[in-house]
Amino acid sequence: MTAILVTGADLAPQAVKLLEGHELVYAGRTPTEDDLVALCRAHDPVAIIVRYGKVGAAVMDAAPSLKVISKHGSGTDTIDKVAAKARGIEVVAAVGANAAAVAEQALALLLACAKSVVALDARMHAGHWDKATHKSLELGGRTIGLIGLGAIGLRFARMVDALGMRVLGFDPYAKNLPAHVQAADLATIWAESDVISLHCPLTDENRGLINADTLTHCKRGVIVVNTARGGLIDEEALLAAVRSGQVSMAGLDSFAVEPMTAGHPFQGEKNIVLSPHIGGVTSDAYVNMGVGAAKNLLQVLERQTAASS
Repeated sequence: MTAILVTGADLAPQAVKLLEGHELVYAGRTPTEDDLVALCRAHDPVAIIVRYGKVGAAVMDAAPSLKVISKHGSGTDTIDKVAAKARGIEVVAAVGANAAAVAEQALALLLACAKSVVALDARMHAGHWDKATHKSLELGGRTIGLIGLGAIGLRFARMVDALGMRVLGFDPYAKNLPAHVQAADLATIWAESDVISLHCPLTDENRGLINADTLTHCKRGVIVVNTARGGLIDEEALLAAVRSGQVSMAGLDSFAVEPMTAGHPFQGEKNIVLSPHIGGVTSDAYVNMGVGAAKNLLQVLERQTAASS
């Protein structure tokens, strides 16, 4: 029986059923590289399903039989794809499996920022009634710039179009955009957007895409939403922009270092709404991502077996 390593504590029952005939080895909720190396040496998996932690060259070298690394979701930035390619290991992802969940989280963060949901809730629980003094932001008629137009970005575009927003989109790989998305370059996104929302993968080229320079080119009072990857944002620059009012609000579901630890500068900032990278964590997405990851790795293993026979 060949082993499959899961860099997490569990997998949806539907995914487990698909993988019958393989030994599933679970690494736990917060596996370190040393944990993964040790498990690979002990079990020599033919496949790894990546939920948490990073899979780099050391992990791959500890598993001589490794043929495929399958992401439990769509973002593969936690996998060293260069190292995998050099070793003939395929990397696959369950693209689109959590698109609905993440797009809905982006909408929730946008509305929380525009409507001061968190601040007003805290005030109400403290016994205040701010109807006479508070003004929320109306999104209809305003412009939102989406960076990344994959399954998540396009789904979110439909949502904000339904709110009556003008939708600008930047994605050098996207083709045949729907009528409600206007293609734009980054300069236009910065200059014209009342809201900027990130939906792109993290690469070496776009790391720190939102930074001190790009923020100065944005409208004063812009809202920033990130349900993609924390590394897309220079967090120190964003914090300074929030404190100066250049960014009126930020809604963030991902961070440069995760999990966020006590004392992070974002904590306690009233104009930053935080959630712990749970955009893709719903009961439905959990099943979809698990099944997608299982099917993807099985397809690779079956194809490689057929090619070698």
